Amino acid sequence: MHKKILELAKQYEKDMTRFLRDMIAIPSESCDEEKVINRIKREMEDIGFDRVEIDPMGNILGYIGNGKHLIAMDAHIDTVGIGDKSQWRFDPYQGFEDATQIGGRGASDQEGGMAAMVYAAKIIKALDLHDDYTLLVTGTVQEEDCDGLCWQYMIEEQNIKPDFVVITEPTSCNIYRGHRGRMEIKVTTKGVSCHGSAPERGDNAIFKMAPILIELEALNTRLKEDAFLGKGTLTVSEVFFTSPSRCAVADGCSISIDRRLTDGETYESAIAEIEALPSVKEANATVEMYGYERPSYTGLVYPTKSFFPTWVLDQSHPVCESVVQTYQQLFDTKPKVDKWTFSTNAVSIMGRHNIPCIGFGPGHEDQAHAPNEVTYKDELVKACAMYAAIPKDYLKHKKVGRKQ
Repeated sequence: MHKKILELAKQYEKDMTRFLRDMIAIPSESCDEEKVINRIKREMEDIGFDRVEIDPMGNILGYIGNGKHLIAMDAHIDTVGIGDKSQWRFDPYQGFEDATQIGGRGASDQEGGMAAMVYAAKIIKALDLHDDYTLLVTGTVQEEDCDGLCWQYMIEEQNIKPDFVVITEPTSCNIYRGHRGRMEIKVTTKGVSCHGSAPERGDNAIFKMAPILIELEALNTRLKEDAFLGKGTLTVSEVFFTSPSRCAVADGCSISIDRRLTDGETYESAIAEIEALPSVKEANATVEMYGYERPSYTGLVYPTKSFFPTWVLDQSHPVCESVVQTYQQLFDTKPKVDKWTFSTNAVSIMGRHNIPCIGFGPGHEDQAHAPNEVTYKDELVKACAMYAAIPKDYLKHKKVGRKQ
């Protein structure tokens, strides 16, 4: 079976490439994904998905089979912007293709995963790999803006609760079983404005922020470390101020903090660490978590806190074991089992709702959000084969486990 799966995945390389290049050619930044969603819908229908839906948030859901075990595979299909276009050697939407690579915004992060999933479904139908499972292939929106919001909505509002979810973010075709969480924190100092010619009459909120910045930099070096996920981190990502004019003392100053949470850290502990800094206490600064309320392209607003929990799937979990076995059977070698540096939709799926997640995707992490983004044709083929084999292999693994 596995040999036939790999053979078909190789045959579909040109089709996957064509489909991926079509998606790349459609700008699809967060909250503006409608056109690329419609392009994916056409491809799913042409492939012969049993059911294709677009939900109220704008996510696309394609179903294969009707078994009792719901197994999901997810790719977010929104992208970041292109940044400074002068840094690109080729047009980020026209892209390029050679014998081994496909270039363009979204190639690795993460429309390559979408192309591989759709053609995995074609393999399942062609080789009749159906079993007592329903495969749900999702193309999800707003991940770059608010990772996990799409699945938070699907789980909490639509009651979609798979046995497990394959996250198809780029892993260089390694198997990933976790990553750090994150949160977005705002720290604000208040002052009193006055004319800039006599600053002693006021109270400068920017000066109050200065020692906080220094203590935050030092705090980063003391954060918790985990043997698998690595160290928690923080960095100041934005600075804002309020002032009557350039000729006045600032009466307000705020900073944004990108806080990465390793295993064992919580949003409560991260807030408390900052609140405990002497400079924060001295300035009577406020420390709070950001929220997210941006409408999706359909107009739906689903408010959430900007907190994205850590998750780790144990290496001995049946999902991890079965995916490792699938890799070995397809490629006759042991996979590397690792973790992402960045964050994915699994923050909601497993981080919030404890639905097991495993990662396997074409493309490389270092291509994400970078100019001259590329992905690799041989990885599209490998990913497509894995996605086709995983569901049936998982059910087989479960049956063997029950007998033991």
